[in-house]
Amino acid sequence: MNLDTLNPAQREAVEKTEGPVLILAGAGSGKTRVLTTRIGHLIEDKGVQPANILAITFTNKAANEMRERVEETLESDASDMWISTFHSCCVRILRKDINRIGYNRSFVIYDSADQVTLVKDCLKELNLNDKEFEPKMIISTISGAKDKLYDPKQFKAMHMNDNRMSKIADVYALYQDRLKRNSALDFDDLIFKTVELLKSDKEVLDYYRNRFKYIMVDEYQDTSKAQYELIKILAKEHQNICVVGDDDQSIYGWRGADIRNILEFEKDYDDVHVVKLEQNYRSTQIILDAANTVISNNIERKRKRLWSEKKDGELIKIQVAQDEIEESDFVADMIAKISREQNRSYKDFAVLYRANAQSRSVEDALNRSQIPYNIYGGTKFYERKEIKDLIAYLRVIQNPQDDISIKRIINVPRRGIGLRTIEKIEDRASLKQESIYSVLIDIETNSEISTKARNSISEFVDNVIGTLRTMREVYPVSKLIEKVIESIDYYGYIDELYKGDKEEAEERKDNVKEFISVAMEFEQNSEEKDLETFLTGVALTSESSEEEEIDKVSLMTIHTSKGLEFPVVFIVGMEDGLFPIARAVRSMSDSEIEEERRLCYVGITRAKEILYLTLTQKRTLYGKTNPSIASRFMEELPKECIERLNSAEKELSYSKANYNVLDKYKQKYMNTINKTAVAKQVNATIKSNEKETNIDDIKPGARVHHPKFGVGTVVGMMGTDVTIAFEQQGIKKINKEYTTLDVL
Repeated sequence: MNLDTLNPAQREAVEKTEGPVLILAGAGSGKTRVLTTRIGHLIEDKGVQPANILAITFTNKAANEMRERVEETLESDASDMWISTFHSCCVRILRKDINRIGYNRSFVIYDSADQVTLVKDCLKELNLNDKEFEPKMIISTISGAKDKLYDPKQFKAMHMNDNRMSKIADVYALYQDRLKRNSALDFDDLIFKTVELLKSDKEVLDYYRNRFKYIMVDEYQDTSKAQYELIKILAKEHQNICVVGDDDQSIYGWRGADIRNILEFEKDYDDVHVVKLEQNYRSTQIILDAANTVISNNIERKRKRLWSEKKDGELIKIQVAQDEIEESDFVADMIAKISREQNRSYKDFAVLYRANAQSRSVEDALNRSQIPYNIYGGTKFYERKEIKDLIAYLRVIQNPQDDISIKRIINVPRRGIGLRTIEKIEDRASLKQESIYSVLIDIETNSEISTKARNSISEFVDNVIGTLRTMREVYPVSKLIEKVIESIDYYGYIDELYKGDKEEAEERKDNVKEFISVAMEFEQNSEEKDLETFLTGVALTSESSEEEEIDKVSLMTIHTSKGLEFPVVFIVGMEDGLFPIARAVRSMSDSEIEEERRLCYVGITRAKEILYLTLTQKRTLYGKTNPSIASRFMEELPKECIERLNSAEKELSYSKANYNVLDKYKQKYMNTINKTAVAKQVNATIKSNEKETNIDDIKPGARVHHPKFGVGTVVGMMGTDVTIAFEQQGIKKINKEYTTLDVL
């Protein structure tokens, strides 16, 4: 395999195949290329069987891209290799062996709406008020527990002294029981139950450990406790584990990602080989200098510095507007101007923001200027009512024990089966400890249900579900969907539902037709063409923008922008309380501010050529108008990299703002002291902000400054671990690559 096109660091990452490897891949450093080349190298040059390789990514898009690239690279067949997301990988393992822990292998996967329905049912059964115990809050709590691998019993034991949390633990226990009864898993279960299976069944564990001799994980900084544990279990035997990530882009702490997984990788495995990919192929050096300087203010990080061969480039432009309307008009005007003067397509532009609510004023401005745009993260295709209805029908055809899906479709289209009837059926199912479908089959014996309702239910069970289930084995999925639509006259139902809005009705029908197209595409491309595989694929699909190829400006949150790049980027709302977000500012927590700073780093590094940062003097958001303070991240930008387009008289910078009593005292104190005299007194030199210390300069006897512990003397070294005697904090052992140490 030809490796000559790789830079030295990339080549090192590819060729180091044995033992644990940590690849610290900075933004735009070509990590996908490294991973795909590494896989190719293992197969072609090292003779590794494709079936012995497992490559994990976080999105279907990334997995598909990696698979395509590997197939292009290889001459041999690589179909036996697993390249998938965490969830897809776990589904494959569970479909084969979940029966060993008491579950049905034909399980369905519940989405967030199904979860809400089920939690509401559980609350009702436990006589808990869904106003006091909000279902989405409970789902979030259960998700957090599963992410940390706490089962209901462990969770209950942890919260014995907290009455409210103890009740939530009861909901969690009942919720899991109902999932099992329905032969269903939620998304968190996919990893949670896989870890449970591997820990409880040595035969299954040995099989996968023996199979996956080489494991690679992309975006390792975004892994949760459960994902981390899964990988650790699988990799224990051969230790050929290669993780790729960038701690500076760890921005998902709020959804369970644990930055310590990447920061402490070297503690989890012996003799870890670390490779830093610091050459950036995306952005100009000016943009990278700004990103490097901002992120260097974080303490909890591995030291790296991105560089580019694109030395020329435009300065980062800063615009201060009167308010959000003027800010948005500026963005629209600049897009129109740059597009016209530089002959750029609209898809070259992206507008990024911290909070979704900020998009409204930008949308208004773009509409006024007649500039087409696309918002990433709108209503997803598979979340639309008509699609969810059809998926529910397919789920019941596959697995009639699925109570949530049964309840969704029993009166869609309307069959005269009212809510009171459904409640009676649910009560009977709960009493008998059976599924709703079992009660429906036996409906003729249920005297509590009216004759009319019993007839409607019998018609639904026999002539709809029964007939469709017989078709499952005969027809391909696309034809089966058509039969569902035909048998229940779903198009007629849509017409009835939206009879006041013909355009809306037609749009809904088009969505249904598109769903048939999805099934036809599945039949063409999938090896397994059965309904179960189709439903699994649908559940695991994270739908990207349907219009990404159309020439439109992209609007999105900075979180959504991760992994994307654009020639011209605008980051709006660079104000303290908005970015960093108010919650992080109020918390006074270093870790929360550091995550916000990493988010800023991600935003800056989306820009390839031109970057604009905008802020306002006052902003109206969530119905309130407040004066603005420039983001502290603006103050961290190197002066030589920025160009201020206007100077606002009333601009209040972060450095001028007194946020608390301590800050006021510090400012007053720093202004009155003679720094030179103090430095002489303590035998120190004044720290320069301009020069960054080379970690190789840190030697025993050196006096150093740590951003958190202050001044100290290096008294010992072992590898990257440095023992320092601090003047105020005593003796501490730290890793010199984890933090910023400056030699005094």
